[in-house]
Amino acid sequence: MTIAEHTDWNDIPALHWQGGELDCARCEHAALRAAGGCEPGRQCMQDVYARRIDRFFRTHPELANQHLAHAYFEVRAIAARYADVFRLPSLMDDPDETVRLQLALRLPQRQLMRMREDPHREVRIRVAQCLAVDQVASMLHDEDYHVRATVARRLPEALLPQMISDPDLMVRREVARRVQMPALWRMTTDREAEVRRIVAERLPAPLLDAFIDDADLLVRWEVAARALPPLLERLTRDPESEIRERASARLTQLQRKTAPEPEHG
Repeated sequence: MTIAEHTDWNDIPALHWQGGELDCARCEHAALRAAGGCEPGRQCMQDVYARRIDRFFRTHPELANQHLAHAYFEVRAIAARYADVFRLPSLMDDPDETVRLQLALRLPQRQLMRMREDPHREVRIRVAQCLAVDQVASMLHDEDYHVRATVARRLPEALLPQMISDPDLMVRREVARRVQMPALWRMTTDREAEVRRIVAERLPAPLLDAFIDDADLLVRWEVAARALPPLLERLTRDPESEIRERASARLTQLQRKTAPEPEHG
């Protein structure tokens, strides 16, 4: 029975990362098998399957350092999870982004700062997620909008106004969800209705008249749910029946709240 057939896990066949069957006799860690330290089809650093490689290094983290230069990128990437941190900077220029993604999770801030200009967007997104909050502003002009959106989610509020005019919708949506007044007011004229809807959800109610004639029905719908008189009275004359009905319902609700209690004699 071949190694590939001798497995109880029925997920992915046990194959060598270079193709073909595993040959335990030629493995540099062959002695571990006799002691139960590895098991083809379950935990093996020569397997093509990343989960089995991870099981191997989880069991033998002391071996990770010696495999950081392995030819198979999955071995390097997984070894980087378990290797000593001071050995990781040598992989910062690794040709595979999977390896560099692992580094971004473990490198100290000083080394992580050096990865802000990584050529792969996914690595830079991970860097933006892991950088200290007081350093993330250094990536707010990244060329990729996903990176900038990540920055917008983490940037200190005081710095968010710098991203109000970002050219990408996704980034401005993130800014609109967090930026405070008076900077939020500047986004009432954003060219995208999606951004204006978010602003309408957060703008102080007395300022919602900025949207009374907004071209987007959903922006006015949001305003009708939060506005105060006399703006609500104007919205009861909106061209759209849905807006009129919502404004009327809110107006009735507010009037009931402010109506004086009946006297009981």
